[in-house]
Amino acid sequence: MDKNLEPELAIELSEIFAWTIDFFELQPGDSFKVIYDKIYIDTVSAGLGKIHTAYFSHKQQDFYAIPFMQDSVESYYDLDGNSLRRVFLKSPLRYSRISSKYSYSRLHPILKIRRPHFGVDYAAPVGTPVQTIGDGKVIKIAYDNEAGRMIKIRHNSIYTTAYLHLSRIKRGIKTGVYVKQGDVIGYVGNSGLSAGPHLDFRFYKNNKPVDPLKVEAPPVEPVKEHYRQAFDSVKAVTIRKLTSF
Repeated sequence: MDKNLEPELAIELSEIFAWTIDFFELQPGDSFKVIYDKIYIDTVSAGLGKIHTAYFSHKQQDFYAIPFMQDSVESYYDLDGNSLRRVFLKSPLRYSRISSKYSYSRLHPILKIRRPHFGVDYAAPVGTPVQTIGDGKVIKIAYDNEAGRMIKIRHNSIYTTAYLHLSRIKRGIKTGVYVKQGDVIGYVGNSGLSAGPHLDFRFYKNNKPVDPLKVEAPPVEPVKEHYRQAFDSVKAVTIRKLTSF
């Protein structure tokens, strides 16, 4: 990697592709290209400016971020005109690592017995902000001897998510409150039956647990038909720029 790249660039790329790439699953061989502005004050670098477009190769798949203005709002789209934004984020944490995956038979680190673990554990320091992966209504805030301090959010008639072992709930978050995708709802902790600071994230479909890492969330509104010609022109120019280096 170019050592002169701004650290903020990694953050911005993770946000652009947050709905399509799980950045906790990056692998050797993954690569990216990005065209962006750098801000200078006189001759001194003052940080990152606008990202014009980006390309990411992940697990031998190609992901493009094509910028396009639709109904006075600019967003990023894939090559087919689907928004890179999804109904659900890939992860409830921006910085952490997966310490335990969804399993029907996991050796519990404290109880030392094998039993199902219907969630994904993200190891992170106490106090790390936890964000809701999608719009929804808080339907439960409770403390359980095993789950610890937890929040449950209903996103629609099909999907619900839960966030366990929190250290505390963010001020203003309570049962009945509506939250937006990316809102901070609480903070990583070690409450309940926990061997160390982490978030146990759970995903339910029709009230049955499913593997959060295998949920394919639908995109939000794609490029509208009457904008397709304009989008195709922008896409062609963008791809030429990305393939020029």
